[in-house]
Amino acid sequence: MSAKPSITGSVRAVFLDVDGTYADYGVVPEGHVRAVRAAREAGHRVLLCTGRPVSMLPENILAAGFDGLVASAGAYAEVGGTVLLDRRLPADLAARTVGALDAHHAVYILEAQEALYAPPAAMERLRAILDAHFRKSPEGPVGSSAILAAVRPTADRAAVPFAKVSVFESPVAMERLVQEIGGGIAVVANSVANEGWHAGELYQRGISKADGVAAAVAHLGIAREDTIAIGDGANDLEMLAYAGVGVAIEGSAPELMAIADRTAAGPRQEGLVAAFAELGLL
Repeated sequence: MSAKPSITGSVRAVFLDVDGTYADYGVVPEGHVRAVRAAREAGHRVLLCTGRPVSMLPENILAAGFDGLVASAGAYAEVGGTVLLDRRLPADLAARTVGALDAHHAVYILEAQEALYAPPAAMERLRAILDAHFRKSPEGPVGSSAILAAVRPTADRAAVPFAKVSVFESPVAMERLVQEIGGGIAVVANSVANEGWHAGELYQRGISKADGVAAAVAHLGIAREDTIAIGDGANDLEMLAYAGVGVAIEGSAPELMAIADRTAAGPRQEGLVAAFAELGLL
């Protein structure tokens, strides 16, 4: 890590990825809710740090109470209701992105903080993909319903200001889409549902979760070495590298495991309960 972890006893800022870390298929274990509340009661700051936009965060995920959140993989950040970052794709890049996706009739969602936007013709396939993914949860496809409730079928998508795109199915590889869109766009694995044909997330090159973490801790007046980041996905790499302590969920990608200071069990094992205790947060 580039920042030396501080001693236990300081006020810490904890940043939690959502899918695969805090929640499992959109369902939050009760132990994780208790751990978040206990850490905050102990004086620490706990924030979500997710690839999802605000509009894709239903009440069951937010119910524990948080001091703020980083959304859209670092393009958006807020603390205590104060918006610190809200970056959208520049108009030209957004138009090229939508144009390339539509040229291949891809199934996708344009992600903004206020809502999700999708091609009307793709809604049936989008629902099928999300339902199939979230049906793997013991609770059934409740996670898909929460996402689909925020989706607005939109014909004039070129006029929508958005921060990121979740592609659930494309006839061509994501790398080809990136090439066709041209400079300024990058791709990472889809963190919500990746069972589709050529799935991934398109985002503005150069933006990462670390940007949101840095903005949040600067606002809170907490030193970088007093930050803890916990995640499991490809878009968590920069966040774990930035934090004073980086925690990878067991089974994460090798590149994430390589930079992590420690590991934690996944949400089905309520891994954050033991991790928070070991980190002196409870």
